[in-house]
Amino acid sequence: MSTLDTFLDPASHGFVRASVCLPRVRVADVPFNVAETLALARQAHDRQSTLALFPELGLTAYTNDDLFHQKALLDAARDGLLEIRAESEQLDPVLIVGLPWLEENKVFNCAAVLHRGRVLGLVTKSFLPNYREYYEKRYFVDDGYRTTDLVDVAGQSVPFGADLVFQGTSSDHDTQVRFAVEICEDVWAPIPPSTYAALAGATLLCNLSSSNITIGKADYRRLLCQSQSAKCIAAYLYSASGYGESTTDLAWDGHGLIVENGELLAESERFSTNPQLLVRDLDLDRLTGERLRLSSFDDSVQRERDAVNRLRIVPLTLTRSTGSTELERPVSRFPFVPQSASALDERCQEAYNIQVQGLAKRLDASGVAKAVIGVSGGLDSTQALIVAVRAMELLGRSPTDVLAYTMPGFATSSRTLVNAHELMESLGVTATEIDIRPSCEQMLRDLGHPFSAGEPVYDVTFENVQAGERTSHLFRLANHHGGLVVGTGDLSEIALGWSTYGVGDQMSHYNVNASVPKTLIRHLIRWVARKEHFGPRASAVLESILTTEISPELVPSGDDTSTEPGQQPAQLSEEVIGPFELQDFSLYYLSRFGYAPSKVAYLAYCAWNDAEQGVWPPGGDADRRQYTLEEIKKWLEVFIRRFFAFSQFKRSAQPNGPKVGSGGSLSPRGDWRAPSDASARVWLDELRRNVP
Repeated sequence: MSTLDTFLDPASHGFVRASVCLPRVRVADVPFNVAETLALARQAHDRQSTLALFPELGLTAYTNDDLFHQKALLDAARDGLLEIRAESEQLDPVLIVGLPWLEENKVFNCAAVLHRGRVLGLVTKSFLPNYREYYEKRYFVDDGYRTTDLVDVAGQSVPFGADLVFQGTSSDHDTQVRFAVEICEDVWAPIPPSTYAALAGATLLCNLSSSNITIGKADYRRLLCQSQSAKCIAAYLYSASGYGESTTDLAWDGHGLIVENGELLAESERFSTNPQLLVRDLDLDRLTGERLRLSSFDDSVQRERDAVNRLRIVPLTLTRSTGSTELERPVSRFPFVPQSASALDERCQEAYNIQVQGLAKRLDASGVAKAVIGVSGGLDSTQALIVAVRAMELLGRSPTDVLAYTMPGFATSSRTLVNAHELMESLGVTATEIDIRPSCEQMLRDLGHPFSAGEPVYDVTFENVQAGERTSHLFRLANHHGGLVVGTGDLSEIALGWSTYGVGDQMSHYNVNASVPKTLIRHLIRWVARKEHFGPRASAVLESILTTEISPELVPSGDDTSTEPGQQPAQLSEEVIGPFELQDFSLYYLSRFGYAPSKVAYLAYCAWNDAEQGVWPPGGDADRRQYTLEEIKKWLEVFIRRFFAFSQFKRSAQPNGPKVGSGGSLSPRGDWRAPSDASARVWLDELRRNVP
């Protein structure tokens, strides 16, 4: 493959493709069931799947009752397995199929694991349901009755038992895949066999099931699989019997699920009369990375060492006839922002309440009477001001106890200044304007800066004098009025170091936005506006703020038009540090999962290369942008430089603030601890080496 083809192959980035297969069955008609199984197996092969999972007892159907003690059916199931074994010689995926297996005059409910013409193992069911509509102990015995570790399958010695973990090594990539198999009721037990398999390193857990359907049971199955996946930090594949099973006393819905670390990636259409194939790429890096960070996982391995050590590892070599150039899983453009309207509404409500309660507690504990805040007319100060007003309401106090100051400087646009005044008035806070230009001019004269002599020099000193003056005023105002300075800088700016250190916007008494990224702040403000929490006038100004360009407003425009009505800011943040939507994407995957930069670039390309594809969050911006791989690489390099090498000293000294999202804080007291003098070289080298 070419360099670009290799980069676009999901397997190059630690993904493994898995299929959940839901075939039609006929009760006791093994030839029909084998044909249906192979048809879906070939489809899984054509989709470049590494593994394909089928339902419990799928070669015979589940609802055979006493027919499971008929020699003709048991022999037919064995013959069917041999046929699939022969056909699997031409197929890439590992196939996991269910069948009854006669051994030592006992019938076991088994899952056969096959690959490339070999039966790799026969996994026995550990827990047999024998209650309500299930009478499995009438037909089968569980794994505890097994007296041998190996069985003969047409001359091949095959591992036998519930203690098998399969380890596959890719023939064309370094990726290792450990997977384990359990059968239906096993996951309903207090300690499922898959728990020990996960502790032994299995990241893919596969369940062949024949769970019948009753009202409400599908929700419980879904919850069960998601819970097991989350607790084990694993992917969980679930394939349950559907159309064709006997309906003498029961009904079957054909429920297939693919879950990764508790997140539902794919679900079948239930009650379908047609065969179904679910295909998803599973992120092994995410799973192994989460296990690496969560100390309780390794503690559990240590405590259960004896049980884990009893498991047997079955090796295999995974093969792929062709590579893939399309990722088989959705990648959200905005990982901090839910894609569904209901989930987004819930996220906004939760984030908002966390911010409000955090500030209310700090005000109450500090015993201060006032909250002091600088209001620029931009996104961050708007969100912080809204939170401050609500915090006062929560404490039973008036919004006038929020002392809000807008402080125009040399580059303040008419648009942001008007919005700042409108917002403060509509929220009922104590509003004041302080022109910081005279004090800035005095400091620039004291410094001997060229600007004080009339030269248009707008360097970092010029910018930071203004940022420092604003913060200095706020702290002294807080002293004067017995107040607490509320910070406004958001998580995205903290990640990029887009703030003035010390006596600047990096500092406050309490920063309510510290763990809220820019992309989420947009939705929080939009949510408040559309709920009309503060009335229609406030909502109108909030909508105007949402359409204002993001700017620090420290450098004036060259044509001196910044005072025109409605004029947008001249200095645009995203022209310097990159689009916040891309930088939030990079922040999420680099800080939360520790992915290699090339994988972050790959995921960003999958999410952002085509604006017409995929799902956009509801109520988002009308300007739906897309980015080329070249643009993604450019801005990712900017992020890496700023995040790893230039900004940590600011984060090490950041003020207190409430943690809003899991893994979404860069506080040195929370999710992120790093040296202030690190080099970004290894990240930059990896990016340049592996992204074409």
